[in-house]
Amino acid sequence: QVQLVESGGGLVQAGGSLRLSCAASRPIFSINVMGWYRQAPGKQRELVALITEGSSTNYADSVKGRFTVSRDIAKNMVYLQMNSLKPEDTAVYYCKANHRGTEYWGQGTQVTVSS
Repeated sequence: QVQLVESGGGLVQAGGSLRLSCAASRPIFSINVMGWYRQAPGKQRELVALITEGSSTNYADSVKGRFTVSRDIAKNMVYLQMNSLKPEDTAVYYCKANHRGTEYWGQGTQVTVSS
């Protein structure tokens, strides 16, 4: 089992930056894929960024060049650095882990970008 706790959300002006953190309850080097997803009001949850156990990354087109996903194996942490934020980035951001065929989700953290 994997427990995930996100932090770092908040209110920021357009063009600003935030860094989200996801703390995992088990060594992340053993987790196949970890990712960030987001869900805006009235919309479906969507992929933002993924990082695999081999450190390969993948991004949604809407965030490429602005967001960076990374991990700290020693701390069992995954991060999402978000730069040049736009009002359309406003959403609840969730951390997800795929481990041995099971999905685990955090509780989410709110990101609000004002224009």
